[in-house]
Amino acid sequence: MEPAQLYLDLLKRCLLDLIYLDDPLAGMAPADVVHRPLLGRAALRLANGVVRRLGLTLAAPPRAEHADGADLQALREEGRDWPPRAHTMVGRKRLDHLQAAVETVLREGVPGDLIETGVWRGGSVILMRGVLAAHGDSERRVWVADSFRGLPPPDGKWQIDARSRLHLIDFLAVPRAQVERNFQAYGLLDERVRFLEGWFEDTLPTAPIERLAVLRLDGDLYRSTISVLETLYDRVSPGGFIIVDDYALPPCKAAITDFRATRGITTPIEAIDWSGVFWRKQAA
Repeated sequence: MEPAQLYLDLLKRCLLDLIYLDDPLAGMAPADVVHRPLLGRAALRLANGVVRRLGLTLAAPPRAEHADGADLQALREEGRDWPPRAHTMVGRKRLDHLQAAVETVLREGVPGDLIETGVWRGGSVILMRGVLAAHGDSERRVWVADSFRGLPPPDGKWQIDARSRLHLIDFLAVPRAQVERNFQAYGLLDERVRFLEGWFEDTLPTAPIERLAVLRLDGDLYRSTISVLETLYDRVSPGGFIIVDDYALPPCKAAITDFRATRGITTPIEAIDWSGVFWRKQAA
C-alpha cells in the first residue's frame, strides 16, 4: 500500500475509534440516547449538563449483544452505533466512499472546495482535509458548517419534522471548540479549514463559497436538508459529488426527493450503505 493510503487508512481507523475496541469504554453508549427508564428526560438532561461542564459525557454500559469486540466492530463499520469517543459515527463504508469522492475530484480536476453541513465531532471533514494533505493539494478549502449546539427544534414550517426530538439529545450538540481541538489532534487545523457557525439558513446564503466539488449533507431533518440544497446546489461544479448521510431518515429522504423533482434532476441516486447515498452533478 502506498504511504498516502496507509496514512488515510490509519486516519479512518482513528476517527472511528476502531483501534481500541478492546477498551471497555469503546462500547459505552450516550445516556441521553439510551435513555434509561430509571431517569426521567428532564433529570437526564440536568445530569448531562453537569457532567458536560466538567468535560465529561454521561454514558451507559453497552447492551449485552454489543459487548463483544467483534460485534462492536461490525456496528462501527456500518455506522450503526453512537460511539462515546470516536470523532465520527458514519461508519467505515461512508468514510471509504468520501475518501474516494475527494480523490476522484482531485484526479479529474473538478473545481471547487469541500463542505460538510452538519459535522458532529468533525470526523468526516477531518478526513476531507486529510485526503487533501495526503495528495498534496494546496488550494482547496474545507468548510465546516454546523450550529455547534445540536439540531434545531421543529419550527412548524415543515410538518414532516414536527415529531422530531433530535434537538433534545445533548450528545449531538458538540461545541465548535471541541471540533477545532479534534482537527488539531490530527495536525489538520489550518487556515484552509473554514468554520460556518449557525443554522444553515442563516450562514450558507452569505458564505464566501464560490464553487464546490464535494457537498456532504448530514442534517437529518427536512428543514436542514432542503436549506442546504437550495443554497449550495448551484455552487456544485459539474462532476461534483452530492453525498447524503441520512437518506434512511424519512424527513431527509423527502427533502432530497422534493428538491430533485423541483429541479428536474434525473441522475440516479446510488447507495453507499444502508443510510448513505450520492449522485454526481451533471453538466447543464
